[in-house]
Amino acid sequence: MAYKIRKGRLITAVSIAAAFCVICLAVLAAVVLKGRKSESSSVISEEVTTTAEETTSISTTVMTTSAQPVTTTIALIDSPECKSALLYAMGGKKYLYSDGINDRNAPASLTKLLTAAVALKYVNSEAVFPVGSEQALVHANSSLCGLMLGDEVTLKDLVAGLLMSSGNDAAYTIAVCTARAHSKDPDMSDSEAVEFFCGMMNSFADYIGMKNSHFTTPDGWDDSDQYTTAADLIVLTEYAMTVPEISEVVGTYSKEVVLSSGRSISWTNSNSLIDPTSPYYTEGVLGVKTGTTDIAGNNLITVYKKKRRTYISVVMGCNTDSERYELTKELLSYCE
Repeated sequence: MAYKIRKGRLITAVSIAAAFCVICLAVLAAVVLKGRKSESSSVISEEVTTTAEETTSISTTVMTTSAQPVTTTIALIDSPECKSALLYAMGGKKYLYSDGINDRNAPASLTKLLTAAVALKYVNSEAVFPVGSEQALVHANSSLCGLMLGDEVTLKDLVAGLLMSSGNDAAYTIAVCTARAHSKDPDMSDSEAVEFFCGMMNSFADYIGMKNSHFTTPDGWDDSDQYTTAADLIVLTEYAMTVPEISEVVGTYSKEVVLSSGRSISWTNSNSLIDPTSPYYTEGVLGVKTGTTDIAGNNLITVYKKKRRTYISVVMGCNTDSERYELTKELLSYCE
């Protein structure tokens, strides 16, 4: 009996021990399995993180690629005040200063840079244009280069009078004669020819990349539907300076031409930056164009060369003539 009791206790002890071992094995297995799951989760999480990082990298790359190559390195200039101002490095094709460069402003006589570019694109510079009845379209109180009814002037010389003396009389003769020649319609009326030429101006502006401009006159007289931006004027200036007949005269201070009739005309550039007697004279300035109207204010495009680098500055909407030169010189002082 005692043996049976001992045997029963032994069996019970063995059972308990076996159960304990089973429990331990189960716990151990659970721990191992959990560790594997955790490790697996860690790998998956790492893969997801890597993918997310790659996605972020791709997104950043796309944003960098689509960003405008514009760098403003100059602090905001508070005075003199203007509507728009820009300093552009031609070689690096980047903005060193920009303020309101995509705002639409009245172009005033900066328009004449486009007028000259369009005419020289479609007509030989040695073509002779007669000065005629289109002069009746020139507004009173316009800036003039001294043309007279019956004069015969080459396009090259008309461009000089247009850009140096900012002659509105030259602008209308150029517009009408170019339109008639390009359309091959010599009987086109003066008004029709001007409208046709303005269509040429807008088409050409779009062609060279001026995407936020519209022109209704060849001389830049104020009109509610005529506007441009400083950014677009950079595009125009870069093109214009590749045209020899333009790049030469915009940097010329004075010039005398003799017409076929024997009459001579003398022109002085309206740009004080290239006037040796002016307090605003700046060595290295290659021109380009002034522009002033009641709505536009005082505008100025300048091309400046320092060492081997060339820059373009644009100021629009300055309050006075002197302020446009002061602001331009301030911008040019930052050129390296």
